[in-house]
Amino acid sequence: MPDLEDGESIEVQGSGSSVYTIRNIGGVYSCSCPAWRNQSIAIETRSCKHIRRLRGDEAETARVGTAAAAAPRAKLKADGTPEESKEPPVLLAEPWDGIQDVSGWWISEKLDGVRAYWDGTQFLSRQGNRYVAPPWFTEGLPNQPLDGELWLDRKQFQRTVSIVRRQDQSDHWKKIRYVVFDAPGEKHPFEQRMEYLADLMQGLQSDFVALHTQQLCQNIAHLQQELNRVESLGGEGLMLRQPGSKYVAGRSSSLLKVKTFLDAEAEVIGHLAGAGRHKGRLGAVQVRLADGTEFSVGTGFSDAQREDPPAIGTMITFRYQELTDAGVPRFPSYLGVRLDVASGAAPPSAKVAGDHQVPSAASRPSVNQKSPAKSATKSAATPSTVPTTTAASVATRHFEYQDGKSDKFWEITVNGIEVTVRYGRNGTNGQTNTKSFANSIAAVKHADSLVQEKTKNGYIES
Repeated sequence: MPDLEDGESIEVQGSGSSVYTIRNIGGVYSCSCPAWRNQSIAIETRSCKHIRRLRGDEAETARVGTAAAAAPRAKLKADGTPEESKEPPVLLAEPWDGIQDVSGWWISEKLDGVRAYWDGTQFLSRQGNRYVAPPWFTEGLPNQPLDGELWLDRKQFQRTVSIVRRQDQSDHWKKIRYVVFDAPGEKHPFEQRMEYLADLMQGLQSDFVALHTQQLCQNIAHLQQELNRVESLGGEGLMLRQPGSKYVAGRSSSLLKVKTFLDAEAEVIGHLAGAGRHKGRLGAVQVRLADGTEFSVGTGFSDAQREDPPAIGTMITFRYQELTDAGVPRFPSYLGVRLDVASGAAPPSAKVAGDHQVPSAASRPSVNQKSPAKSATKSAATPSTVPTTTAASVATRHFEYQDGKSDKFWEITVNGIEVTVRYGRNGTNGQTNTKSFANSIAAVKHADSLVQEKTKNGYIES
Protein backbone atom coordinates (compact mmCIF):
# COMPACT_ATOMS: atom_id res chain seq x y z
CA MET A 1 0.00 0.00 0.00
CA PRO A 2 1.46 3.44 -0.94
CA ASP A 3 2.42 5.94 1.74
CA LEU A 4 0.21 8.97 2.42
CA GLU A 5 1.00 12.34 0.89
CA ASP A 6 0.86 15.45 3.08
CA GLY A 7 -2.81 16.14 3.92
CA GLU A 8 -4.06 12.71 2.84
CA SER A 9 -5.94 10.25 5.04
CA ILE A 10 -7.04 6.63 4.79
CA GLU A 11 -9.39 4.33 6.68
CA VAL A 12 -8.08 0.99 8.00
CA GLN A 13 -9.91 -1.96 9.52
CA GLY A 14 -9.55 -2.40 13.27
CA SER A 15 -10.96 -4.97 15.68
CA GLY A 16 -14.32 -6.42 14.75
CA SER A 17 -16.18 -3.78 12.77
CA SER A 18 -14.07 -0.88 14.09
CA VAL A 19 -12.57 1.37 11.41
CA TYR A 20 -9.78 3.85 12.19
CA THR A 21 -8.51 6.85 10.23
CA ILE A 22 -4.80 7.48 9.60
CA ARG A 23 -3.74 11.00 8.58
CA ASN A 24 -0.48 12.61 7.46
CA ILE A 25 -0.30 16.31 8.34
CA GLY A 26 3.08 17.79 7.57
CA GLY A 27 4.85 14.48 8.14
CA VAL A 28 3.11 13.85 11.47
CA TYR A 29 1.05 10.67 11.28
CA SER A 30 -1.98 10.20 13.50
CA CYS A 31 -4.46 7.37 13.97
CA SER A 32 -7.90 7.48 15.57
CA CYS A 33 -7.31 4.16 17.38
CA PRO A 34 -7.03 4.14 21.22
CA ALA A 35 -3.43 2.89 21.08
CA TRP A 36 -2.30 6.08 19.33
CA ARG A 37 -4.54 8.45 21.32
CA ASN A 38 -3.59 7.14 24.77
CA GLN A 39 0.19 7.53 24.47
CA SER A 40 1.75 10.01 26.88
CA ILE A 41 4.37 11.32 24.45
CA ALA A 42 4.52 14.08 21.86
CA ILE A 43 2.23 13.46 18.89
CA GLU A 44 5.09 13.67 16.39
CA THR A 45 6.75 10.66 18.04
CA ARG A 46 3.63 8.51 18.39
CA SER A 47 2.98 5.46 16.28
CA CYS A 48 0.74 2.40 16.34
CA LYS A 49 0.46 -0.93 14.59
CA HIS A 50 -2.00 0.43 12.02
CA ILE A 51 0.47 3.12 10.91
CA ARG A 52 3.28 0.56 10.86
CA ARG A 53 1.23 -1.76 8.69
CA LEU A 54 0.53 1.09 6.30
CA ARG A 55 4.06 2.50 6.06
CA GLY A 56 6.18 -0.53 6.96
CA ASP A 57 8.46 -1.02 9.97
CA GLU A 58 11.55 0.43 8.30
CA ALA A 59 9.90 3.71 7.29
CA GLU A 60 8.13 4.12 10.62
CA THR A 61 11.25 3.32 12.65
CA ALA A 62 13.15 5.94 10.65
CA ARG A 63 10.41 8.45 11.49
CA VAL A 64 9.89 7.88 15.23
CA GLY A 65 12.49 5.34 16.40
CA THR A 66 11.98 1.75 17.53
CA ALA A 67 10.05 2.11 20.78
CA ALA A 68 7.36 4.70 20.13
CA ALA A 69 4.53 2.27 19.34
CA ALA A 70 3.14 2.28 22.88
CA ALA A 71 5.47 4.26 25.05
CA PRO A 72 4.38 4.41 28.69
CA ARG A 73 4.48 7.55 30.78
CA ALA A 74 8.03 8.07 32.03
CA LYS A 75 8.61 7.58 35.76
CA LEU A 76 10.04 10.61 37.52
CA LYS A 77 12.66 10.88 40.23
CA ALA A 78 12.09 12.97 43.38
CA ASP A 79 13.67 15.99 41.66
CA GLY A 80 11.24 15.71 38.74
CA THR A 81 13.75 14.38 36.19
CA PRO A 82 12.85 11.20 34.28
CA GLU A 83 14.17 7.88 35.55
CA GLU A 84 16.27 5.88 33.13
CA SER A 85 14.15 2.99 31.83
CA LYS A 86 15.14 -0.48 33.04
CA GLU A 87 13.08 -2.21 30.37
CA PRO A 88 15.13 -4.23 27.88
CA PRO A 89 14.60 -3.45 24.16
CA VAL A 90 12.63 -6.59 23.29
CA LEU A 91 10.87 -7.40 20.03
CA LEU A 92 7.09 -7.83 20.52
CA ALA A 93 4.61 -9.59 18.25
CA GLU A 94 1.57 -8.40 16.37
CA PRO A 95 -1.41 -10.73 15.81
CA TRP A 96 -1.73 -12.43 12.43
CA ASP A 97 -4.82 -11.14 10.63
CA GLY A 98 -5.66 -14.49 9.01
CA ILE A 99 -5.39 -12.97 5.55
CA GLN A 100 -1.74 -12.10 5.01
CA ASP A 101 0.13 -14.76 3.02
CA VAL A 102 2.80 -16.12 5.35
CA SER A 103 4.23 -18.75 3.00
CA GLY A 104 8.00 -18.84 3.49
CA TRP A 105 7.81 -17.39 7.01
CA TRP A 106 9.36 -19.25 9.93
CA ILE A 107 7.02 -21.17 12.25
CA SER A 108 7.74 -21.97 15.89
CA GLU A 109 5.62 -23.14 18.80
CA LYS A 110 4.47 -20.56 21.32
CA LEU A 111 5.33 -21.67 24.83
CA ASP A 112 3.63 -20.22 27.89
CA GLY A 113 6.71 -19.62 29.97
CA VAL A 114 8.33 -16.43 31.26
CA ARG A 115 9.93 -14.06 28.75
CA ALA A 116 13.54 -13.48 29.77
CA TYR A 117 16.08 -11.12 28.21
CA TRP A 118 19.70 -12.08 28.92
CA ASP A 119 21.66 -8.82 28.88
CA GLY A 120 25.04 -10.51 29.11
CA THR A 121 25.13 -10.77 32.91
CA GLN A 122 21.56 -11.40 34.15
CA PHE A 123 17.99 -12.33 33.17
CA LEU A 124 15.52 -9.44 32.95
CA SER A 125 11.76 -9.43 32.59
CA ARG A 126 10.01 -7.23 30.03
CA GLN A 127 9.60 -4.66 32.83
CA GLY A 128 13.35 -4.75 33.58
CA ASN A 129 13.07 -6.77 36.81
CA ARG A 130 15.80 -9.25 37.54
CA TYR A 131 15.25 -13.02 37.70
CA VAL A 132 17.79 -14.33 40.21
CA ALA A 133 19.02 -17.52 38.53
CA PRO A 134 21.66 -19.74 40.20
CA PRO A 135 25.23 -19.30 38.90
CA TRP A 136 25.27 -22.91 37.64
CA PHE A 137 22.21 -22.15 35.51
CA THR A 138 23.80 -19.18 33.73
CA GLU A 139 27.30 -20.65 33.49
CA GLY A 140 28.61 -20.39 29.94
CA LEU A 141 26.02 -17.91 28.68
CA PRO A 142 27.66 -15.25 26.47
CA ASN A 143 28.34 -11.69 27.58
CA GLN A 144 25.99 -10.38 24.90
CA PRO A 145 22.18 -10.22 24.67
CA LEU A 146 19.91 -13.21 24.12
CA ASP A 147 16.14 -13.26 23.90
CA GLY A 148 14.23 -16.31 25.06
CA GLU A 149 11.86 -17.99 27.46
CA LEU A 150 12.31 -19.51 30.90
CA TRP A 151 10.16 -22.56 30.38
CA LEU A 152 9.20 -25.73 32.23
CA ASP A 153 6.57 -27.54 30.15
CA ARG A 154 3.22 -27.08 28.47
CA LYS A 155 0.44 -25.95 30.80
CA GLN A 156 2.99 -25.19 33.54
CA PHE A 157 3.04 -21.39 33.49
CA GLN A 158 2.06 -20.85 37.13
CA ARG A 159 4.67 -23.32 38.34
CA THR A 160 7.31 -21.69 36.14
CA VAL A 161 6.52 -18.27 37.60
CA SER A 162 6.71 -19.58 41.16
CA ILE A 163 10.23 -20.87 40.49
CA VAL A 164 11.78 -17.98 38.59
CA ARG A 165 10.38 -15.33 40.96
CA ARG A 166 12.18 -16.88 43.93
CA GLN A 167 15.20 -15.05 45.32
CA ASP A 168 16.97 -18.03 46.88
CA GLN A 169 18.54 -19.54 43.71
CA SER A 170 17.10 -22.91 44.68
CA ASP A 171 17.47 -26.30 43.01
CA HIS A 172 13.96 -25.84 41.59
CA TRP A 173 15.71 -24.08 38.72
CA LYS A 174 16.96 -27.50 37.57
CA LYS A 175 13.48 -28.06 36.14
CA ILE A 176 13.68 -24.88 34.03
CA ARG A 177 15.18 -24.50 30.56
CA TYR A 178 16.17 -21.23 28.92
CA VAL A 179 14.79 -21.55 25.41
CA VAL A 180 16.61 -19.07 23.15
CA PHE A 181 14.89 -17.76 20.05
CA ASP A 182 16.83 -14.64 19.05
CA ALA A 183 20.05 -12.67 19.37
CA PRO A 184 19.15 -8.97 19.81
CA GLY A 185 22.75 -7.79 19.57
CA GLU A 186 23.21 -9.21 16.05
CA LYS A 187 22.17 -6.76 13.35
CA HIS A 188 21.91 -9.42 10.65
CA PRO A 189 18.73 -10.91 9.12
CA PHE A 190 16.86 -13.57 11.12
CA GLU A 191 18.38 -16.54 9.29
CA GLN A 192 21.93 -15.39 10.05
CA ARG A 193 20.99 -14.79 13.68
CA MET A 194 19.76 -18.40 13.87
CA GLU A 195 23.04 -19.66 12.40
CA TYR A 196 24.91 -17.63 14.99
CA LEU A 197 22.80 -19.10 17.81
CA ALA A 198 23.22 -22.64 16.49
CA ASP A 199 27.01 -22.25 16.59
CA LEU A 200 26.78 -20.68 20.05
CA MET A 201 24.68 -23.53 21.44
CA GLN A 202 27.14 -26.15 20.24
CA GLY A 203 29.84 -24.59 22.36
CA LEU A 204 27.77 -24.09 25.51
CA GLN A 205 27.57 -27.70 26.76
CA SER A 206 24.71 -26.72 29.06
CA ASP A 207 21.75 -28.86 30.14
CA PHE A 208 19.72 -25.75 30.89
CA VAL A 209 19.82 -23.92 27.54
CA ALA A 210 18.15 -24.95 24.29
CA LEU A 211 17.71 -23.36 20.87
CA HIS A 212 14.18 -22.78 19.63
CA THR A 213 13.12 -24.93 16.67
CA GLN A 214 12.00 -23.21 13.46
CA GLN A 215 10.40 -24.59 10.30
CA LEU A 216 9.34 -22.93 7.06
CA CYS A 217 5.64 -22.33 6.51
CA GLN A 218 4.54 -23.89 3.22
CA ASN A 219 1.09 -22.27 3.03
CA ILE A 220 -1.96 -21.44 5.17
CA ALA A 221 -3.07 -25.09 5.14
CA HIS A 222 0.31 -26.06 6.60
CA LEU A 223 -0.02 -23.32 9.22
CA GLN A 224 -3.48 -24.62 10.21
CA GLN A 225 -2.21 -28.18 10.41
CA GLU A 226 0.73 -27.20 12.63
CA LEU A 227 -1.52 -25.09 14.87
CA ASN A 228 -3.92 -28.02 15.32
CA ARG A 229 -1.01 -30.33 16.17
CA VAL A 230 0.50 -27.99 18.75
CA GLU A 231 -2.81 -27.19 20.43
CA SER A 232 -3.79 -30.87 20.55
CA LEU A 233 -0.65 -31.43 22.63
CA GLY A 234 -1.60 -28.65 25.02
CA GLY A 235 0.53 -25.94 23.38
CA GLU A 236 -0.38 -22.25 23.34
CA GLY A 237 -0.20 -21.58 19.62
CA LEU A 238 2.38 -20.52 17.04
CA MET A 239 4.76 -17.68 16.23
CA LEU A 240 5.61 -16.49 12.72
CA ARG A 241 8.81 -14.65 11.82
CA GLN A 242 9.30 -12.84 8.57
CA PRO A 243 12.25 -14.14 6.56
CA GLY A 244 15.16 -11.73 6.40
CA SER A 245 13.75 -9.52 9.17
CA LYS A 246 15.88 -7.51 11.60
CA TYR A 247 15.53 -7.46 15.38
CA VAL A 248 13.84 -4.21 16.46
CA ALA A 249 12.59 -3.03 19.85
CA GLY A 250 8.83 -2.68 20.28
CA ARG A 251 5.92 -4.22 18.40
CA SER A 252 6.65 -5.22 14.84
CA SER A 253 4.67 -6.85 12.05
CA SER A 254 7.77 -8.95 11.28
CA LEU A 255 6.78 -11.15 14.26
CA LEU A 256 3.21 -12.50 14.32
CA LYS A 257 1.32 -14.62 16.84
CA VAL A 258 -1.29 -17.20 15.96
CA LYS A 259 -3.79 -18.77 18.37
CA THR A 260 -7.21 -20.35 18.21
CA PHE A 261 -8.40 -18.03 20.96
CA LEU A 262 -7.34 -14.55 21.97
CA ASP A 263 -6.02 -13.84 25.44
CA ALA A 264 -5.00 -10.80 27.46
CA GLU A 265 -4.29 -9.56 30.99
CA ALA A 266 -6.50 -7.47 33.26
CA GLU A 267 -6.39 -6.23 36.85
CA VAL A 268 -8.92 -7.56 39.36
CA ILE A 269 -10.82 -4.62 40.88
CA GLY A 270 -13.72 -6.40 42.57
CA HIS A 271 -15.55 -9.64 43.41
CA LEU A 272 -19.18 -10.26 42.42
CA ALA A 273 -21.25 -12.62 44.56
CA GLY A 274 -22.49 -15.85 43.01
CA ALA A 275 -26.05 -17.09 42.72
CA GLY A 276 -27.69 -20.49 42.38
CA ARG A 277 -25.05 -23.21 42.59
CA HIS A 278 -22.42 -20.57 43.37
CA LYS A 279 -24.40 -18.80 46.10
CA GLY A 280 -22.12 -17.90 48.99
CA ARG A 281 -18.96 -17.81 46.88
CA LEU A 282 -17.51 -16.02 43.86
CA GLY A 283 -19.79 -15.46 40.90
CA ALA A 284 -17.40 -13.35 38.80
CA VAL A 285 -14.43 -11.03 39.11
CA GLN A 286 -14.69 -7.43 38.01
CA VAL A 287 -11.58 -6.48 36.02
CA ARG A 288 -10.02 -3.47 34.30
CA LEU A 289 -7.86 -3.37 31.18
CA ALA A 290 -4.90 -1.01 30.85
CA ASP A 291 -7.00 1.43 28.82
CA GLY A 292 -9.66 1.62 31.57
CA THR A 293 -12.25 -0.72 30.04
CA GLU A 294 -14.08 -2.59 32.81
CA PHE A 295 -16.06 -5.84 32.56
CA SER A 296 -16.58 -9.08 34.46
CA VAL A 297 -15.16 -12.58 34.02
CA GLY A 298 -17.42 -15.30 35.39
CA THR A 299 -16.42 -18.54 33.66
CA GLY A 300 -13.32 -20.70 33.77
CA PHE A 301 -13.12 -20.87 37.58
CA SER A 302 -12.95 -24.19 39.42
CA ASP A 303 -15.03 -24.64 42.59
CA ALA A 304 -11.84 -24.24 44.65
CA GLN A 305 -11.01 -20.97 42.89
CA ARG A 306 -14.53 -19.65 43.52
CA GLU A 307 -13.96 -20.32 47.21
CA ASP A 308 -10.58 -18.57 47.00
CA PRO A 309 -10.77 -16.03 44.16
CA PRO A 310 -7.79 -14.03 42.88
CA ALA A 311 -7.17 -11.09 45.20
CA ILE A 312 -8.08 -7.53 44.28
CA GLY A 313 -5.07 -5.85 42.68
CA THR A 314 -3.68 -9.00 41.09
CA MET A 315 -3.36 -9.47 37.34
CA ILE A 316 -5.18 -12.34 35.67
CA THR A 317 -5.00 -13.84 32.20
CA PHE A 318 -8.29 -14.48 30.44
CA ARG A 319 -9.31 -16.00 27.12
CA TYR A 320 -11.92 -14.52 24.81
CA GLN A 321 -13.31 -14.89 21.29
CA GLU A 322 -13.31 -11.34 19.94
CA LEU A 323 -13.86 -7.70 20.86
CA THR A 324 -17.25 -6.03 20.69
CA ASP A 325 -17.59 -2.74 18.81
CA ALA A 326 -17.13 -1.03 22.18
CA GLY A 327 -13.80 -2.82 22.67
CA VAL A 328 -15.03 -5.23 25.38
CA PRO A 329 -13.77 -8.85 25.22
CA ARG A 330 -16.63 -11.19 24.26
CA PHE A 331 -17.13 -14.43 26.24
CA PRO A 332 -14.10 -13.96 28.55
CA SER A 333 -12.96 -17.05 30.46
CA TYR A 334 -10.51 -17.10 33.37
CA LEU A 335 -7.14 -18.80 32.81
CA GLY A 336 -5.12 -17.95 35.90
CA VAL A 337 -3.25 -15.41 38.01
CA ARG A 338 -0.36 -13.80 36.16
CA LEU A 339 2.54 -12.85 38.41
CA ASP A 340 5.02 -11.68 35.74
CA VAL A 341 2.90 -8.67 34.68
CA ALA A 342 2.80 -5.56 36.83
CA SER A 343 -0.54 -4.38 38.17
CA GLY A 344 -2.17 -1.92 35.83
CA ALA A 345 0.31 -2.77 33.08
CA ALA A 346 -1.75 -5.08 30.90
CA PRO A 347 -0.26 -4.95 27.39
CA PRO A 348 -2.11 -3.12 24.63
CA SER A 349 -3.17 -6.48 23.18
CA ALA A 350 -5.68 -6.65 26.02
CA LYS A 351 -7.88 -4.31 24.00
CA VAL A 352 -6.20 -2.10 21.45
CA ALA A 353 -4.04 -4.81 19.91
CA GLY A 354 -6.97 -7.19 19.79
CA ASP A 355 -7.53 -6.15 16.18
CA HIS A 356 -8.15 -8.60 13.38
CA GLN A 357 -9.81 -11.85 14.24
CA VAL A 358 -9.42 -14.48 11.55
CA PRO A 359 -12.66 -15.18 9.70
CA SER A 360 -14.68 -18.23 10.71
CA ALA A 361 -14.26 -21.64 9.11
CA ALA A 362 -17.05 -20.84 6.69
CA SER A 363 -15.01 -18.11 5.02
CA ARG A 364 -11.35 -18.74 5.94
CA PRO A 365 -9.12 -21.07 8.00
CA SER A 366 -10.62 -21.47 11.48
CA VAL A 367 -7.78 -19.70 13.25
CA ASN A 368 -8.26 -16.73 15.52
CA GLN A 369 -5.14 -15.50 17.30
CA LYS A 370 -3.44 -13.36 19.92
CA SER A 371 -0.79 -13.38 22.64
CA PRO A 372 2.99 -13.31 23.28
CA ALA A 373 5.17 -16.27 22.40
CA LYS A 374 8.30 -18.40 22.27
CA SER A 375 9.62 -22.04 22.03
CA ALA A 376 12.36 -24.77 22.17
CA THR A 377 14.49 -27.77 20.98
CA LYS A 378 16.28 -30.85 22.36
CA SER A 379 14.39 -31.50 25.58
CA ALA A 380 12.51 -28.31 24.76
CA ALA A 381 12.07 -29.07 21.06
CA THR A 382 9.58 -31.85 21.69
CA PRO A 383 8.05 -30.93 25.03
CA SER A 384 6.55 -33.84 26.90
CA THR A 385 2.80 -33.90 27.27
CA VAL A 386 1.77 -33.28 30.86
CA PRO A 387 -1.60 -33.38 32.61
CA THR A 388 -3.54 -30.14 32.61
CA THR A 389 -3.15 -28.32 35.91
CA THR A 390 -5.63 -25.74 37.09
CA ALA A 391 -3.99 -22.38 37.75
CA ALA A 392 -3.54 -21.88 41.46
CA SER A 393 -5.48 -19.22 43.28
CA VAL A 394 -2.39 -18.41 45.33
CA ALA A 395 -1.37 -14.80 44.61
CA THR A 396 2.07 -13.38 45.38
CA ARG A 397 3.15 -9.74 45.05
CA HIS A 398 6.77 -8.64 45.30
CA PHE A 399 8.00 -5.16 46.33
CA GLU A 400 11.45 -3.62 46.61
CA TYR A 401 12.90 -0.57 48.37
CA GLN A 402 16.18 1.10 47.41
CA ASP A 403 17.44 4.48 48.58
CA GLY A 404 21.22 4.30 48.29
CA LYS A 405 21.56 2.89 51.79
CA SER A 406 18.94 0.14 51.74
CA ASP A 407 18.29 -2.61 49.21
CA LYS A 408 15.33 -4.57 50.58
CA PHE A 409 12.46 -6.69 49.38
CA TRP A 410 9.01 -7.38 50.80
CA GLU A 411 6.78 -10.12 49.45
CA ILE A 412 3.21 -11.02 50.38
CA THR A 413 1.32 -14.20 49.47
CA VAL A 414 -2.39 -14.81 49.97
CA ASN A 415 -3.21 -18.53 50.04
CA GLY A 416 -6.79 -19.14 51.11
CA ILE A 417 -7.15 -17.93 54.69
CA GLU A 418 -3.40 -17.53 55.19
CA VAL A 419 -1.29 -14.45 54.54
CA THR A 420 2.48 -14.99 54.37
CA VAL A 421 4.96 -12.13 54.40
CA ARG A 422 8.61 -12.62 53.43
CA TYR A 423 11.08 -9.75 53.81
CA GLY A 424 14.76 -8.95 54.06
CA ARG A 425 17.77 -7.77 52.07
CA ASN A 426 17.80 -8.51 48.35
CA GLY A 427 19.89 -11.57 47.63
CA THR A 428 18.94 -13.31 50.89
CA ASN A 429 16.11 -15.66 51.83
CA GLY A 430 14.87 -13.14 54.39
CA GLN A 431 12.41 -13.87 57.17
CA THR A 432 8.90 -15.30 56.84
CA ASN A 433 5.76 -14.75 58.91
CA THR A 434 2.37 -16.40 58.33
CA LYS A 435 -0.97 -15.34 59.79
CA SER A 436 -4.34 -17.14 59.51
CA PHE A 437 -7.78 -15.53 59.29
CA ALA A 438 -11.40 -16.63 59.67
CA ASN A 439 -11.99 -16.56 55.91
CA SER A 440 -10.32 -15.61 52.63
CA ILE A 441 -12.08 -12.23 52.47
CA ALA A 442 -10.52 -11.21 55.78
CA ALA A 443 -7.15 -12.47 54.55
CA VAL A 444 -7.38 -10.37 51.38
CA LYS A 445 -8.39 -7.25 53.34
CA HIS A 446 -5.42 -7.69 55.66
CA ALA A 447 -3.08 -8.16 52.71
CA ASP A 448 -4.44 -5.06 50.98
CA SER A 449 -3.85 -2.95 54.09
CA LEU A 450 -0.27 -4.18 54.35
CA VAL A 451 0.36 -3.43 50.67
CA GLN A 452 -0.99 0.10 51.09
CA GLU A 453 1.26 0.64 54.08
CA LYS A 454 4.36 -0.55 52.21
CA THR A 455 3.68 1.55 49.11
CA LYS A 456 3.20 4.62 51.31
CA ASN A 457 6.61 3.89 52.78
CA GLY A 458 8.25 3.93 49.35
CA TYR A 459 8.24 0.27 48.36
CA ILE A 460 7.75 -0.26 44.62
CA GLU A 461 6.11 -3.36 43.17
CA SER A 462 8.39 -5.26 40.81
